[in-house]
Amino acid sequence: MAKYGYEAINKLGKELKGTVEAGSEEEARSKLKGQGLTVVMLKTQNFLTQDINIQIGGYPTTRDLSVMCRQFVSMNKAGVTIMETLRMLYEQTENQRLKDALKEVRIGIEKGDTLAQALADHPKVFPDLMVNMVAAGEASGTLHIALERVSTQLERSSKTKALVKKAMIYPVAVLLVAIAVTIVMLVVVIPSYESMFVDLGTELPAITKFYVGLSNGLREHWLIIIPIVAAIITGIVYFSKTNEGKHFFGKIALTIPIIKNMTVKSAASQMARTLGTLLGSGVTLVEATQIVASTMGNVYFKEALQDASDQVAIGMPLSRPLEECGLFPPMVYHMLRIGEESGSTEEMLDKLADYYDEEVEMAVQSLMAALEPMIIIVLAVVVGGLVAACMAPMLTMYQALDTL
Repeated sequence: MAKYGYEAINKLGKELKGTVEAGSEEEARSKLKGQGLTVVMLKTQNFLTQDINIQIGGYPTTRDLSVMCRQFVSMNKAGVTIMETLRMLYEQTENQRLKDALKEVRIGIEKGDTLAQALADHPKVFPDLMVNMVAAGEASGTLHIALERVSTQLERSSKTKALVKKAMIYPVAVLLVAIAVTIVMLVVVIPSYESMFVDLGTELPAITKFYVGLSNGLREHWLIIIPIVAAIITGIVYFSKTNEGKHFFGKIALTIPIIKNMTVKSAASQMARTLGTLLGSGVTLVEATQIVASTMGNVYFKEALQDASDQVAIGMPLSRPLEECGLFPPMVYHMLRIGEESGSTEEMLDKLADYYDEEVEMAVQSLMAALEPMIIIVLAVVVGGLVAACMAPMLTMYQALDTL
């Protein structure tokens, strides 16, 4: 079996790249055509021409699952059987964990499981949202519609998460650069200035003495400092995974105004989008609310939705517990109440999701606008202090020379 690299266009007009194993070029083209792909380029790959792909072994991203669902739908509409579809997806999937899971799913179906049951055996690869929507799609005979909804949901969820990450990359990068510059100054630059001024017999200013002491402490005790810093970071990471830690950091996210704004709007968008998608696929409101709760990142929103699910189970409309929890914006439960009264809950949830998707993007831009001046101030203080520590002795020396 030879390996062929290809570029193709699917039925949605999207360009795809990948590899396929086949006995001949004709067989490779036939396989790709069976997947609903129009081949643009196909060439044999060898050791020198094959794409380099280092697989670290991480779980598939939201984007990976979204693409897989799109491909599944294309093949399903083309009349390809589920077993053959899973085989094709297995061959062209690059993520090793997803590849292994697809193999196990195929084996599960061969043993008599439904697709949803087979997916449920791999909770770390396939989220509850996907499993439950596939189950609803299989029960109603609309599997392709369910998977299209899953793909759309995952794509939008991925976009929202990317926006939030984008807001954090810049300040984190600047912070790391500031730390690196500070360490270099303290370990390399300050000591050289210290020895130079000591040789000249010049009295060091207070700010220089402070940084010299800091420099000496860092150089003399780095074997102790590094393990302490590592232990603190490890402790924070461990604490953040405990129930107390989740509540602590969740509370912080809902306390700092600029972070709270983005956290609340992001949660509202995710809740509305996921709930609307599940209801549209035939999942019951109680079960859908439980699934939405499991997808929430902030523990307070998770607990609020779990409580809401319990209240919905005893006949209460969902809008009431969402209002009583005090976490969601008024627009969420007002629009939801209108949907409940008019029988258009799914439509209202979709409108809410679209609205808060835009709000999240605006919140990210606001966060970036607020962080930039704060970062500049912090850098000015750090770098300015170090520069002042280096320049102050020189000014002192020049002043002493002027008095001679």
